[in-house]
Amino acid sequence: MVLLGTLVNGVCIIGGTLAGRLLKNIPDRMKESVMFAIGLAVTVLGLQMGFSSKSYLIVILSLVIGAAAGEWLNLDEKLNMMGSWIDRKMKRNDSSISQGFVTATLIFVIGAMAVIGSLDSGIRNDHDVLYTKAIIDGFTSAILASTLGIGVIFSSIPVVIYQGSIALFATQINNWVPSALMDSFIEEMTAVGGIMIFAIGLNLLGLTKIRVANLLPGLLVTAVLVSIVYYFAIPV
Repeated sequence: MVLLGTLVNGVCIIGGTLAGRLLKNIPDRMKESVMFAIGLAVTVLGLQMGFSSKSYLIVILSLVIGAAAGEWLNLDEKLNMMGSWIDRKMKRNDSSISQGFVTATLIFVIGAMAVIGSLDSGIRNDHDVLYTKAIIDGFTSAILASTLGIGVIFSSIPVVIYQGSIALFATQINNWVPSALMDSFIEEMTAVGGIMIFAIGLNLLGLTKIRVANLLPGLLVTAVLVSIVYYFAIPV
């Protein structure tokens, strides 16, 4: 079943969120320390991924062009509007649902594991990477839900849609994408996604207020640039 890994990931996020809500009465100081711990871990993970690139020119161009496109499309505001819409539907007057939804969505969607795991599911029917990601996301969602609220549970929807779409697309990818091109894309996408994850970590630590959602088009730009470099044999 191509979508098995994706569905397990979604279920773990839901289960982790529900478990995290049981911890909602823990002391504020403990919640703050936990959020700092998550922020530090996410920052280090992003740095580790960011160093995987073999061509930082592609990484820089992807981020710059992607940021410009994201600001033009105003993706960050649209993502927050979606969270606010969920707030209204649940008749909540605070912003915790929106914050939890946006933060969790960015953490769970951005990164190499989501793409690589989905590609493995589609190409080789191997769900091990997504199973691993599901476990990590489950624990992370529990911690996020204990501090940011029930909004984290709604991040399972974009995660399933995003990863499921990649997995279904990947079932046909071997027919027209050379393996060397795919390997190059995964390397550069890992670096671009890692820098975005690093930015998320800084936001969680309260050091910055980077509109990370507006950087997301950079992943698509990476695919375009890597393809141009590959087919035109451009040295970078």
